Amino acid sequence: MTARTTRLDDGVRAALRAAGAAAKKGLADPGLAELVQIRASQLNHCAFCLDMHLAIARKDGVVSEAQLDLLDAWEEAGDVFDARERAALELTEAVTVLTGGTSQACGSGGGFVPDEVYERAARHFDAAKLAHLIGLITVINSWNRLMVGRRIPPGSTEW
Repeated sequence: MTARTTRLDDGVRAALRAAGAAAKKGLADPGLAELVQIRASQLNHCAFCLDMHLAIARKDGVVSEAQLDLLDAWEEAGDVFDARERAALELTEAVTVLTGGTSQACGSGGGFVPDEVYERAARHFDAAKLAHLIGLITVINSWNRLMVGRRIPPGSTEW
């Protein structure tokens, strides 16, 4: 596959990098950050980001091989993921896919992210960490769309 374009505004790149770094720092859990980024990238079919974040998770040893192997089927993976990780992954899917709610009106209570999904996550994360988690999910979704939309191949150094 050939990239459609490798052009990305330096300001956009810098802003997304800064937002991602701030979200990761505030979440303060490098392993969970990688799980979330990998899961969103799986859902978005972003080979570039999958390649990058799987390599980071393995290199830094922040995620077990069993978790990496079973992430795509986390709901069926038994005790490979704890309740906190499951809540974060469920929220990642809800924010990434944005189809679970009953109301399409923003702020109407039902929204796209079901209340029960948000509430499960809120049981495991205080308000600040939950905000950082949602921020991280948002940033990786932005990166996924930038890379998939431009067809940036895995391992590319020009993007």
